Amino acid sequence: MIGMTVVLRTFLSHWRRRPGQLAALILGLALATALWSGVQALNAEARASYDRAAQVLGGDRFAVLVPANGTTMDLAEYVSLRRAGWNVSPVLEGVLRLPGGQRVRLLGIDPLTLPPASISDQAIDTAEDIGAFLRPPYRIIAAPETLERLGARADLPPGIPDPDLPLGIALTDIALADDLLDMGGQVTRLVLAPSQRSGLDPISEVTGARLVEVAPETDPAMAQLTDSFHMNLTAFGLLSFAVGLFIVNATIGLAFEQRRAMIRTLRAIGTSRRQITLGLLIELLGLGLLSGALGMTLGYGIAAALLPDVAASLRGLYGADLPGQLSLRPAWWIAGFAMTLAGTFLASAAGILKLRQLPVLAAAQPRAWYEAQQRALQWQGAAAVGLVIVGIAVWSFGSGLIAGFALMGAVMMGAALALPVALSLFIRWSQRFARGPVSGWFLAESRAQLGGLSLALMALLLALAVNIGVGAMVSSFRSSFLSWLDQRLAAELYVRSTDAAQAAEVEAWLLARPEVRAALPIQNTDLQIGPWPFELYGIRDDSLYRDNWPLIRAAPDVWDRVADGTGVLISEQLARRLGLGRGDPIRPGGQGPDWAPEVVGIYPDYGNPIGQAVTSEAMLNSRWPETPLLRFAVRMEGPVDEVAEPLRAAFAMQPGQAVDQASLKAFSREVFERTFTVTLALNALTFAVAGLALMTSLLTLADMRLPQLAPVWAMGLTRAQLARLELLRTLAMALLTAILAIPLGVLVAWILLAVVNVEAFGWRLPLKHYPGQWLWLIGLALLTGLAAAAWPARRLGRTPPALLLRIFSDAR
Repeated sequence: MIGMTVVLRTFLSHWRRRPGQLAALILGLALATALWSGVQALNAEARASYDRAAQVLGGDRFAVLVPANGTTMDLAEYVSLRRAGWNVSPVLEGVLRLPGGQRVRLLGIDPLTLPPASISDQAIDTAEDIGAFLRPPYRIIAAPETLERLGARADLPPGIPDPDLPLGIALTDIALADDLLDMGGQVTRLVLAPSQRSGLDPISEVTGARLVEVAPETDPAMAQLTDSFHMNLTAFGLLSFAVGLFIVNATIGLAFEQRRAMIRTLRAIGTSRRQITLGLLIELLGLGLLSGALGMTLGYGIAAALLPDVAASLRGLYGADLPGQLSLRPAWWIAGFAMTLAGTFLASAAGILKLRQLPVLAAAQPRAWYEAQQRALQWQGAAAVGLVIVGIAVWSFGSGLIAGFALMGAVMMGAALALPVALSLFIRWSQRFARGPVSGWFLAESRAQLGGLSLALMALLLALAVNIGVGAMVSSFRSSFLSWLDQRLAAELYVRSTDAAQAAEVEAWLLARPEVRAALPIQNTDLQIGPWPFELYGIRDDSLYRDNWPLIRAAPDVWDRVADGTGVLISEQLARRLGLGRGDPIRPGGQGPDWAPEVVGIYPDYGNPIGQAVTSEAMLNSRWPETPLLRFAVRMEGPVDEVAEPLRAAFAMQPGQAVDQASLKAFSREVFERTFTVTLALNALTFAVAGLALMTSLLTLADMRLPQLAPVWAMGLTRAQLARLELLRTLAMALLTAILAIPLGVLVAWILLAVVNVEAFGWRLPLKHYPGQWLWLIGLALLTGLAAAAWPARRLGRTPPALLLRIFSDAR
C-alpha cells in the first residue's frame, strides 16, 4: 500500500511533463467561467439597479392607491382620505425632459406625510434640510450622476446628492414637481401607510370606485420588463460555458488515456480504486479552483468592458438606467466558483468512471470501442428525436418567453445530438463511392473517429447556428429599422424650442421663410392605461404622414378617421401589451366627456420602451389643453443649412435644438449598432471557444490514434500524406457541420424573431435571409478547422519513423 501523497505526486507529474495540456485545460475552463461569470455580473448589476428603483418611497413595502382609469387623480381625493383618517401621502410622478433628448423620472413628494424610512436619512437628516426641501427655491434629491444630467436645465433648483437613489430618478417637493411637469394640481398615486385598517371607513366608501389599491411591488416592474434581455444574455453565457466544457472534456479525456498505464501500475502495486478516485478528485478540485480564480478575474474584466453597451441597450430598449461602475458581490464570486467546480467534475465524470472500471491488466480493444460508439450513436439519435418532439409540443401548446427559450433549447440540443448520427450516415453513404484502398480506409477511419470529435463538432455546430441566427436577426432588424427611419423621419428639419413663447416665435419665423413649406407641430402628453405608460401624440393632417407613416395594419380610411378624432393609431408594443387590435376601442381619458376612439391602425415603433398612440392635433389640445408645443417637423425645399443656421443664430439655439434629418438618422443608427454590441461580442467569443474546443479534441485524438496510423504508414503511406489526410478529414467534417448549421441557424433566427423578440420587445420583424453571411461563416468554419488541425497534422508529419515503427511493432 502506498500513501495518498505519493498518488497525488504521481498524478501531478503528468502535467509537469505536458505543460501544453495543462495550459489548454486551465484556459478552457477559465474561458468558460469568464463568459458565464461576466454575463452573471452584468445581470446582477442590472437587477440590483431595478431593486433600488423598486425601493424608492418604499415601493417594495407599502401599498399604493392609483386611479382606476390609469391616469391621474385630483388632489381632492387625497384630502378626503386624510379627513377620513387614512394615513396617505401624495406622489406626483412624471418624465422630466432635458436638453439632448435625455429624460429623468421626477417624483414629487410630501416628506411630512410619507411613511417612515421612505427617504434616505442621508438626503434629509436635519430640520434645515426639510425646510429647504419644502420652501422655494426648493431642492432636488438625486444620485450624483443624475444631478449632472439635471444641470443641463438652468431653471432647476440646487441638488442634494444621494448615492442610494438609482440612476435616472429624482425626488423633489410635490409643489415644484407640479410646476415642472405642468400637472395642474393632479397626483399619480397615494402611498398607503400600513396597519391602519381598523376603525376607519373603507376606502371605497370615501372615494367610490375611482381608486384601486395596488399591493407592494415584490418583483420590480423593470425587472419583469427586461427579463427577456437578461435571459438572452444568460442563454449566451450558458452556451459559452457548455462550449468551454468541451475543451475541458477533451483535455481531461486525453490525460486519462495517457495515464492508463500509470493507473494500471498504481493498481498493480496495491493502490486501491478509492485512493485513485480520491486522488483524481483532489487534482480536479485544485485545477478547478485555479481556473475559477483566473476565469472570475477575466469575467469581471469582460463585464466591466461590456457594461457601457449593456447600459446603452437597456436604456434604449426599455428606458432602464444602470450605473456606470460594476460592483463586486460575494454571491457572484460564490456562484462563479460553484459553476466552475460543477463544470469541472461534470466534464471529468466519464473519465473517472472509466478508470474506476479499468481492469488491472486490461489491453486496448479498438473494435469493442467502435461497437460501443455505434450503440451510443443510436441512443443519441433517439434522444434527438425526443427533443424534437418536446420542441414541437412547446411550440404548439406553450406561450410566453420561457416557452420561446425552451423551444430554442430543445431544437439546438436535438440538432447537436443528431449531428454525429447525420455525419455517420453521410460517411456510410459515401463509402459506396470509394475507389481504392486509401479512400476506403480514409472514410472508414473518419467514421470511426466521430466519437472522439463529436463533442467538438457539436460545439462548432451550435456556435455556427447561433452566429447565423443572431446575424439574421440583427441584419433583419437593421434593414427594417433603416427603412422605418426613412419613413418616420421624413421631414427635412426638426426644431425644439425651450418654452412656449419661443415656440410661437420660431413657428412664425419659419413660416415667413420662402424655403419652408410647412412647420408641423409635434405635441405629446404622457398617459397610462393600467400598468402601461404611453405617449399620446397629436399631429396635423398633412401629406408628410399620409405618404410616409409606416403601418402594419390599417383601416381603409385610416387618416381621415385620425383627422376627425374618431380613430387613433397605436404602436405595435402598446397593441400587444393592451391586447388591442384594429377596430377595438381605447380610452385614453382627458377632459370632457368619455372618449373611446377606435384603433384604426397599428404601426411599428422599433426601439421605443414606451408605447405610443397618435390622434389629431385638435383632439389632443381639446382634451389636454395644457400640452406644451415645443417641437416642429419642418418641411422645406433646398439645403437644410440655409434655414437651420439662421434659425440657430436668430434664437441663440444650441446645435441639438435644430437637427437635420441626416444627423438624426446617423445618431439613431449609432444607437442601434451599440444596442447589439454585447450580443455580437458574446457571439464571437463563443465561436472562438468552439474553435479551441475543436483543436483540443484533435490534439487528444492525435496521440490516441498513432496505433491506427502506424500500420498504414508501414504499408507505404508517407508521414506527409497521413498529415494531409488528417487535415482533409478535419476540413471535410467542418464543412459538413457548417452546411448542416445553415438550416438550424435559419430556424434559430425564426424563433428569435417570431417568438422571443415578440415576447421581449413587443414587436415582430420579418425574417430575411442573407446567403452572403452563410458563405462567410462556411469560410470561417473551414478556417477554424484548418487552424485547429494544423498543429496536430504538423506533429503527425514530424513524428519520428522510429516511434511509428515501435508503435507498429507493439500494436501487433
